[in-house]
Amino acid sequence: MREVTDMNQLGPRVRVSAIQPTQRYRVLFTFDNGERREIDIDPFLRGPIFRAIRNEPAVFRAAKVAGGTIAWDNGADIDPDVLYYNLKPAWMEEMEIQQA
Repeated sequence: MREVTDMNQLGPRVRVSAIQPTQRYRVLFTFDNGERREIDIDPFLRGPIFRAIRNEPAVFRAAKVAGGTIAWDNGADIDPDVLYYNLKPAWMEEMEIQQA
């Protein structure tokens, strides 16, 4: 899987149609184009909104598909383009900007 570093390089819009948590922080995603990928979402689970998701396995496993992506009842979600196109998490981009 290649990492896209420029938003202008993104391909067609792809959304999540199904998820299946497989192990700690790993999820099998089915996208609406039929592609399936197991993705380690640990890098995306940063910040206060993800605290319970990181710390409580039952909360992590309660993930669902909402709005075309993975989401949790507390309002947390992860942009499907970030998942599909292997983009950097927002917190990582912010750190790079601060260090520049």
